[in-house]
Amino acid sequence: MVLLGTVALIIVNALGVYIPLLISDSIDQLQGEFSFDRLSSTALWLLLLSAIMWGFRMLSRISIFGVGRQVEFGLKQRIFQHLLTIEPGYFSNNTSGDLINRATSDVENIRRLVGFAVLSLINIIFAYAFTLPAMLNINVRLTILAIAVYPVMLITVQLFSGKLRRYQAEIQDKLSDLSELIQEDMSGMALIRIYAQENQERAAFKQKNQQLLAANLKLAKIRNLLFPVIEGISYVSLLILLWQGTAAIASGSITVGDFIALVLFVERLVFPTALLGFTITAYQQGEVSIDRVESITKAEPKIKNSPNPIVLPLKDIKGEITARHLTYTYPGSHTPALYDVNFTIKPGETVAIVGSIGSGKSTLANAIPRLLNIPAGELFLDNCDVTKLDLTSLRKAVAYVPQDSFLFSTTIQNNIRYGEPLSESREVVQAAKQAQIHPEILTFPQEYDTLVGERGITLSGGQRQRTSLARALLAEAKVLILDDALSSVDNETATRILDSLSPTRAKKTVIFISHQLSAAATCNRILVMDEGKIVQNGTHEVLLQEAGLYKTLWEQHQLKEVLN
Repeated sequence: MVLLGTVALIIVNALGVYIPLLISDSIDQLQGEFSFDRLSSTALWLLLLSAIMWGFRMLSRISIFGVGRQVEFGLKQRIFQHLLTIEPGYFSNNTSGDLINRATSDVENIRRLVGFAVLSLINIIFAYAFTLPAMLNINVRLTILAIAVYPVMLITVQLFSGKLRRYQAEIQDKLSDLSELIQEDMSGMALIRIYAQENQERAAFKQKNQQLLAANLKLAKIRNLLFPVIEGISYVSLLILLWQGTAAIASGSITVGDFIALVLFVERLVFPTALLGFTITAYQQGEVSIDRVESITKAEPKIKNSPNPIVLPLKDIKGEITARHLTYTYPGSHTPALYDVNFTIKPGETVAIVGSIGSGKSTLANAIPRLLNIPAGELFLDNCDVTKLDLTSLRKAVAYVPQDSFLFSTTIQNNIRYGEPLSESREVVQAAKQAQIHPEILTFPQEYDTLVGERGITLSGGQRQRTSLARALLAEAKVLILDDALSSVDNETATRILDSLSPTRAKKTVIFISHQLSAAATCNRILVMDEGKIVQNGTHEVLLQEAGLYKTLWEQHQLKEVLN
């Protein structure tokens, strides 16, 4: 498509040179002997050539601008697909507002670079390549005088290019800050209202908006200074030609037709030369945006498949989880979140993991589906090192329900069958019944077809958690991890949910991480964690016989129950 557009531009510029020469010859011929028929035929020929030139100009724009649109589409696809491969920790250091801005505003700048800037650059090259030889052929001295000021124009553009790039980068950064604030405030609107912080958020938005305005004004100031200077310099060449050309006509060095042709040629060079400033700006914007987009596409996923990953068929997975001296330290921390953790969870077993806040329970939950970059040879699924397993097959085998339950802006039914999109309605209902959410869904306006709003905002915390649990139960995973996923549910409901899993326990290994000890007590076994280590392991009855952390936690739990 670029080649097609380039050929079209060659034809456009060839016609752009031929038309002034045709006008020149016609003027000289009409000076000798005026003929209305000759004038009419020349006018019609000029009209036809202009129409042809317009057609090829449109073809060049459609072709090259179309390439820009294709690049825009391809980049957005590439960015999104790459983000899907990056571990969740990346999004803790890179806000969604900034990533969205890079995937939209920056990609549009790259599209303008590939479309408008490339078109302008090719057009400028051909305009000079075709026009200058024609001008030199008419009169070398007048041509040199007319273009003598153009180096000054290029030097001026070069002097301003550094500021243009710097100010454009500043605009993109400020736009990212504003996008981030908007995204956060839209997600946290209920919290803003609860704490009556509308004025504070309004002031914060105004401050960031003013910073963006100031950056835009600085760029606009440079542009408004640069472009008139470039255009003014380009018109100096026309003034020189008018001054020296009349003397050349008087001396007989050139004809009136030649002079008119030179004037038209200079006019032809004025627009592409003046457009050079806009082209440089589009280039500067595109260059900055390329750097910002590349910072995403060049981010290497820290968690990825090994060179020859092991693919375990889901039907062959039993669900045994084994940790052997598992140790993990978060990047930038000096204290291990998990230290020398050892355990074996048998297939179909329901194991509760309890402990105080910060003891490493959630870290362990994130390690099993390999959401963390854990070391090799320390965590196993069915005696296969999880770091050697194919990520897709590993995560198909593990259903993970975190405390912060995320729901998409669609119906309850679509949210429940997100992991298994082809599931039938009866299967969705069965999963909802197991998650103890079915009776409440029936009270909603459109039952399972009720829209839950952005992030499930129309549902309560407990309803969101149970909907997420139903989604995990519907999946055919052999391991189910509930990471404090019932924290917004009362102890009685949590116990009923665990009891409802009984028919599936032979098929699923359940890891229940919770502070609700009454529900945890019903599990087959309990692992007690403290400071990243497993300090106790046994059934509820056995652990109560020991003078350890679990007994202390249970006594605190009992005291809370009495006080409530």
